Amino acid sequence: MNNEINNLILNPAELDNQKIQKVMNNLNHKNIDYSDLYFQYSKNEFLAIEDGAVKNASFNIDNGCGVRAVSGDKTAYAYTDEVNFQTLTQSCEIINALRSQGQNKSVPQVNSNTPQQLYPSIDPIINTGEKKIEILKKLESLAFSRDKRIIKVSASIAAEYDVILIANKLSDMKSDIRPLVRLSLSIIIEDKNRREIGTAGGGGRYSIDYFTDDVLDLYIDEAYHQAVTNLEAIPSPAGLMPVVLGPGWPGILLHEAIGHGLEGDFNRKGTSAFSKLMGKQVAHSDITIVDDGTIQDRRGSLNIDDEGNPTQRTVLIENGILKNYLQDTLNAKLMNMEITGNGRRESYAHIPMPRMTNTIMTNGKYNPDEIIKSVKKGIYAPNFGGGQVDITSGKFVFSSSLAWLIEDGKITQPIKGASIVGNGPDILKKVSMVGNDSSLDTGVGTCGKDGQSVPVGVGQPTLKIDEILVGGSDTQG
Repeated sequence: MNNEINNLILNPAELDNQKIQKVMNNLNHKNIDYSDLYFQYSKNEFLAIEDGAVKNASFNIDNGCGVRAVSGDKTAYAYTDEVNFQTLTQSCEIINALRSQGQNKSVPQVNSNTPQQLYPSIDPIINTGEKKIEILKKLESLAFSRDKRIIKVSASIAAEYDVILIANKLSDMKSDIRPLVRLSLSIIIEDKNRREIGTAGGGGRYSIDYFTDDVLDLYIDEAYHQAVTNLEAIPSPAGLMPVVLGPGWPGILLHEAIGHGLEGDFNRKGTSAFSKLMGKQVAHSDITIVDDGTIQDRRGSLNIDDEGNPTQRTVLIENGILKNYLQDTLNAKLMNMEITGNGRRESYAHIPMPRMTNTIMTNGKYNPDEIIKSVKKGIYAPNFGGGQVDITSGKFVFSSSLAWLIEDGKITQPIKGASIVGNGPDILKKVSMVGNDSSLDTGVGTCGKDGQSVPVGVGQPTLKIDEILVGGSDTQG
């Protein structure tokens, strides 16, 4: 057992493998299909500066254990932040309400002979507070030096260190040490009584040393470019028109409007727009979408999911054909499908459910310039802000934070206030050109579902949607 697991989880709770097995025996009644213990030790640190001084600072340590028993489609769950043999044994009483409901149905197993090592087992918090402040001050200074019209710079760093131990009914124990860092930058620029904001940032499962001068310059370039561009922006047109989405972060639309609809629980319950479409053409034949939790150092990657299963690269849609759903243990069992390593939870106080990791549309065959040239009149949107989606219908609305008009095959005037309104399954069939420049976001994504938040990644190439509703302040003539 890893020293960190012993020092941070087992030893303080006076637990060992034998005591954990005794707790598991209390859960493993014949009518219980699956059970597990999820131990977690977590540290979180946040630092923000403004006007050269630390404006906000927080630090938190939490540890606890979640106890779960599954019978059929019913789940009983208890959790405690006072971890010891007695409290865990008491938590096992949650199984009493389930003993008469079990199906004795076998649980799919995922084998992993070689443990994945997708990121280093480092603590990005210990002894790095002064260095984080130094990085933020440097970032602020560099940003202000870019343009005298910049009137405000805000920057922050968030760091996490999670140590995980999972024991399940299969007499299996898995552990993981998960670092995570994220830097956020905001720039406000003012010119001729007009103010605009630009944002940028990134991170992943790194140490704080990831934020080199070169990386900071990239964030400043992105935020500054967004703010300056919007100073010259005109109101967006409105109406049905072609829209070209840029590579990388616009994959958030893919994540929200399509990815959630491919999660196993929604499809098992028949509430997804993709329910009962397995094996059918649901998208243009050039579209392939994968969820890949195995990309080195990425924000959405995990060595194991929160049930102890190894993450993997799951092809969801291949050449337009629906091939798979994202599955945790419970939904895979009930749907007679394979576990895909997508069981995720926010913390020990939450039940796992099928969740995305890094969701990506793969490369197509077109050069991005070809795609732009194919549009007579439309919009190019390389960056998005907030959005909303209805999983049941697939309907969504997203607002762009950076966009331009396309006129006669050329990107021309920047525009503001453009929102894209559509339907996930419908938009897949209206994509006519997929670029060859697929890329991932910089490492800023957080996904919410049923009140739980987890880090994720998104990505896509440049792609053309032949017709979609654009909301704006100008009507199209």
